[in-house]
Amino acid sequence: MSTQLKAGSLSFIESLVMGVAGSAPGYSIAVSTAALLATAGALSPGALVIFAIPMLGIAVAYKALNRHTVHAGAAYQWTSASFGRFLGYFSGWALLVASMVFMVTGSLPIATSTLDFIDPGLASSVVLTTGVATVWFLIIAFVLIKGIEVTSKVQLILSSIELVILALVLIVALVHAGTTHLVNPFSWSWFGFGYTPASFASAALVVLFFYWGWDVTANLSEETRNAEHSAGNGGFSSVFITITFYVGFTLAALFLFTLKDAQSLSDNIVYNIATQAGLGRTGGLFASIAVILSSIGTLETTMLQFSRTLFAMGRDGAMPPAFGTCGANSKTPVRAMYLLIAVGLAVLWGASLMPSVNAIIRDSVSAIGVQVAYYYGLAGLASAWTFRALYRESVLRWIGIAVFPFVSAVFLIGMGLYAITTFNLVTKLVGIGGLAVGILFFRPRRYLAPSPARAATE
Repeated sequence: MSTQLKAGSLSFIESLVMGVAGSAPGYSIAVSTAALLATAGALSPGALVIFAIPMLGIAVAYKALNRHTVHAGAAYQWTSASFGRFLGYFSGWALLVASMVFMVTGSLPIATSTLDFIDPGLASSVVLTTGVATVWFLIIAFVLIKGIEVTSKVQLILSSIELVILALVLIVALVHAGTTHLVNPFSWSWFGFGYTPASFASAALVVLFFYWGWDVTANLSEETRNAEHSAGNGGFSSVFITITFYVGFTLAALFLFTLKDAQSLSDNIVYNIATQAGLGRTGGLFASIAVILSSIGTLETTMLQFSRTLFAMGRDGAMPPAFGTCGANSKTPVRAMYLLIAVGLAVLWGASLMPSVNAIIRDSVSAIGVQVAYYYGLAGLASAWTFRALYRESVLRWIGIAVFPFVSAVFLIGMGLYAITTFNLVTKLVGIGGLAVGILFFRPRRYLAPSPARAATE
């Protein structure tokens, strides 16, 4: 066993692809568009643009902090260095919990899209869908255990095919909408601010879920060539690619469906857009391939984030040291992966007790949004603190990597706290309870004690 990951395994292009795969355009569109439309209504296209601004602020923070300190723990490490190990621990814990919840939210669309090839009606069975999701979950986990180089090559192929399919479906959908009667004619009011306080906060969390995942590039920084630049630039650049797809498909949904109908298409709206655009069932299944590939990709990157964060915390002593080791040949944190498999399957099947796939996805999206807002917000505050004195050298750089991340962080944390008051009981238990449980595993004495593994990385 080793405490070192496989350095120099990823190029900038592979880092960029990982960032796009982490946000998962196909998956996010399929799962979250209906939830966004239910929350923000016709304001959904604007919500994707408005709430992308604080996301870019956090991406700037990640880029600057990654250049300052390369670390597999990313936000966990940066928060620890800025505000102490207690907040640092809970930053890492929030990511671990969000990843665990996502094992459910990310696995189910693969299953429903797979069942579309047999009989779309089968996707209404929660147990059958969970069984198919389990098979995909185990296949993906096996690929990751083989090592980062195999994983990155698989990811490059899958994401390239996904983006080509999505681009083709989007172009056809927009052309079809432009040459036929629009269900909802375009209006600039879609980019306005006609929110209630509750819908504003809820929409912010849903959009946060849309974009979440690009930060995997920072967690892979110890395995990236020219890590100080490539890892941060890869994540930052990927946000602009996903914005284009998210806004485009949301517009297509409004053009082709009534708002009420679009809000109900939470299992795979990409499939429905393709069929509504005149591509028929064949085109819909073609679109479902993109959703499957995207779901595989985002599950891979989420597993990577979980395993690298747990590895970094174990190496530092924040978690049991056994998790801070890598396989001798693969240089992959295999023990962290084994824990992920065990807990992930338990959470996946536990969620099957809920009445419907739609209910599982809806509650999971909101719960994850709170956890992500928390650890993204801490990273933004860490950037503001780390570069607080930069105004002495350059006011513009200080505004860019200290002030902008600070404002973004305050916004995200504020929206997360307010949105909690609007949640149902299940979402509160998952979102807040998941974070609170972390106190049971926090061991200050173990965490603060010097360890050979930590000393070797400092």
